[in-house]
Amino acid sequence: MSDNAESAVAEGPGQGSPAGQGNSGPVLCEVDGPVATVTINRPAARNAVNGAVAAGMAAALDDLEARQDIRVIVLTGAGGTFCAGMDLKGFLAGKDPQAGGRGFAGIVQRPPAKPVIAAVEGYALAGGFEVALSCDLIVASEEAAFGLPEVTRGLVAAAGGLLRLPHRIPYHLAMEVALTGDRIPAPQLHRAGLINRLVPAGQALVVAIDLARRLSQNAPLALAATKQVIVESADWPADERFARQNELTAPVFGSADAIEGAAAFAEKRPPVWRGR
Repeated sequence: MSDNAESAVAEGPGQGSPAGQGNSGPVLCEVDGPVATVTINRPAARNAVNGAVAAGMAAALDDLEARQDIRVIVLTGAGGTFCAGMDLKGFLAGKDPQAGGRGFAGIVQRPPAKPVIAAVEGYALAGGFEVALSCDLIVASEEAAFGLPEVTRGLVAAAGGLLRLPHRIPYHLAMEVALTGDRIPAPQLHRAGLINRLVPAGQALVVAIDLARRLSQNAPLALAATKQVIVESADWPADERFARQNELTAPVFGSADAIEGAAAFAEKRPPVWRGR
């Protein structure tokens, strides 16, 4: 963390301000320049998602979405585990692990418009895997394991796993993951194209932050529009694709940042992005 970094805690309902100072709470948020790191902080429960985690995540993402100085978000888990999924004890008690209109864990149904990178150590299972799938890039430890074990508990991976996974890896592998409930080692999913960076154990967060800094050098309006086109275009009719793309990209071409990018190139200097 740099000298200019700031730390905050995103709290659940009844636990105080969503951006109070400290280093405890269900969700932590640390800002260092244009990169924010959001950490699920329930290591004793392998970062299982309960209502407090969902509310904290939604509050943190709402705050980061509104901040023009934040360009990329890194999402990770404390204590060497990414996330073991839904807190089953909370589920039995009738507690809702959805929040803020963002769905499960406060992210899967409505991820941020800004790029999000998952930094995965240990397990990303069930809802934890679905949280990772809601991110745009995945950096994972060689020792990490992923899986959708819901079927082994009489449940269904309805937090985006069944919707997203078949579009990220080959169909039959997606079916195997979803129907067996088995844990799949990170190297296998890296070979299948799901994981962007496969790194030594303990290095996922460091590499994810480095990757986030690389992305953050690019223009924020262009980053957001590029992500939106890639995410939304899969369902566009073929004869409407360019028209729909143009609706999203035209404002970028007419932005001050576009002029700045061209000027910086001509003047052989780094661009100064303003997000407008």
